[in-house]
Amino acid sequence: MSQMLALVIIIFILFIGDLVAVRTKAWVPSMFVCAVLFLLGYWTFFPQDIVAVAGVPPVVATLMMYLLITNMGTLLSLQELKKQWKTIVIALSGILGIVVFLLGIGTLLFGFETMVVAIPPLVGGVVSALIMSEAASNAGLVTLSVFAVVIYVIQGFAGYPITSVMLKKEGKRLLKLYRSGELGIKVSPEAQAESAAAAEAGSQGLRLFKNMPEKYNTDFFKFFRLALVGYLAYLVSTLLAPVVSISPFILCLLFGVLASSAGFLERQVLQKANGFGFALMALMLFIFDGLKQATPSMMLEILYPLIGTIIIGIIGMYVFSFIVGKIMKVSKEMAFAVSLTALYGFPADYIITDEVIKSLTDDEQEREVLTSHMLPPMLVGGFITVTIVSVVLAGIFVGFL
Repeated sequence: MSQMLALVIIIFILFIGDLVAVRTKAWVPSMFVCAVLFLLGYWTFFPQDIVAVAGVPPVVATLMMYLLITNMGTLLSLQELKKQWKTIVIALSGILGIVVFLLGIGTLLFGFETMVVAIPPLVGGVVSALIMSEAASNAGLVTLSVFAVVIYVIQGFAGYPITSVMLKKEGKRLLKLYRSGELGIKVSPEAQAESAAAAEAGSQGLRLFKNMPEKYNTDFFKFFRLALVGYLAYLVSTLLAPVVSISPFILCLLFGVLASSAGFLERQVLQKANGFGFALMALMLFIFDGLKQATPSMMLEILYPLIGTIIIGIIGMYVFSFIVGKIMKVSKEMAFAVSLTALYGFPADYIITDEVIKSLTDDEQEREVLTSHMLPPMLVGGFITVTIVSVVLAGIFVGFL
């Protein structure tokens, strides 16, 4: 297959996903539609490396991760991160629910070893899936080695639509409160003023470059500053490696927040540099590239434990997040949505939230309100569950095999 044909096919799939999401008002998320179409493609005529052939090898996806996550940090402020402590507690409670239910009910149905292999990938990303897959393979558990990868690949099929439903309910609740004036006192006037100012003048928030003429703030200067912040995050993670292992992507989010607060990066700098859409496309393609490992025969062999594990895990997640959400006075829909980020993480948490917000209202002010309430907890929840906790769990659970 030629590079351009591969590119046309996979971008057409992304377009179909967007089309369905728009037509169904995000009841059917684009991530879910694209995942199904990619799976069908791999089972029929797609070459296994169609994404790489199209020009998006893993190294490009990694580059986009650095840029996108640093850019996401500019959406948050230090004050916002302090306010998200409830999100962190709820996200951790959802993971605890998965662990308790699967080690309890799941062990009775599918066996202890199966649950040990399943839990870290279910609450995390590709790193934890690979750790458990390799550990199972070394222990001579070939089927469970495959199971670890497939559960990581398939978990989003459950997470995408349920998250969309929860966020739509939460968004409608917030809109009702906002339109009746009850939400007004909870919306930060400072945040709205800052957002409005940023929209009017892209470099107005660049306090470190306030004396620089606007004509010099070119797209490449924006990319340079964004890449520099991403590099500093990577550098710090490598320097800390002998002492403590911290993912550079977590530091990218933190450094993005700090750089934006210090006036080195403007809010949503990647959008202002006209690079956001391409970066997001590359990262989405990398995620769907993982589906090439899920063959029909493999799916049939592990279908029963796969479905059972995901259902039991989600029930446990809901029960625990509901209880903790009640205690924290967070709606059950928002608490459950935050916990569900464990099933997919970034960028799906951003994409689904953005789709839902756009489907609920065309008013820019209302979209700003919904974004300020729903996006920060979804982003923070995704990083806590997928990037941090899952790797820690994998490190612990490896010892059980």
